[in-house]
Amino acid sequence: MANDKWANPQAMWDERYSEADLVYGTKPNAYLEENSRRLKPGTRVLVPADGYGRNGLWLANQGFQVHTADLSPVGVERARKAAQAAGLSMKIEQADLAAWKWPVADYDGVAAIFLHLPPAAREKVHAGMLRALKPGGILIFEAFSAAQLKFSTGGPKDVALLYTQEQLRNDFAGMEILELEEAEQYMDEGHKHRGLSAVVHGVFRTR
Repeated sequence: MANDKWANPQAMWDERYSEADLVYGTKPNAYLEENSRRLKPGTRVLVPADGYGRNGLWLANQGFQVHTADLSPVGVERARKAAQAAGLSMKIEQADLAAWKWPVADYDGVAAIFLHLPPAAREKVHAGMLRALKPGGILIFEAFSAAQLKFSTGGPKDVALLYTQEQLRNDFAGMEILELEEAEQYMDEGHKHRGLSAVVHGVFRTR
């Protein structure tokens, strides 16, 4: 059964990002941190659904030119304040990614971290991410797999909002797969993502 919270995602994320504690912590996603070495220093990186900016802020701190976009105005405002406090120059935008006018061939990298959407929206957003990349651009992706339903460490409780390797192969058909796997791993990303979890992650490159 679908989780009712996902029926109004903007309200859900606004509520979550209004909490005093940063629900996913301040450290970057470990898979993104590990694979950021695949991105050339100083290049342009798009981070869709970056919430209050933890991954985008980290990338900007590494010297990348970062553009983040998120559905939640609360998350976006927190990201802007954090960037300003850190003296970081970033483009931070509020957007419904399923209706957004995606840039075309404008980015060297896209970092999509725990971006869970209904199937129709997912297809639009994944197509947008592919279009946004320049030739040779890198997509770094991690999200919960369908096996996450057996864990209570985060993510939606509706299998339609979760991922399989096969879905990603289909959604990013035509891209070169540098790495793709489903795994169980221990996560420590704030109190919402802590403990043993089931994920699918991969790195793709435009041809």
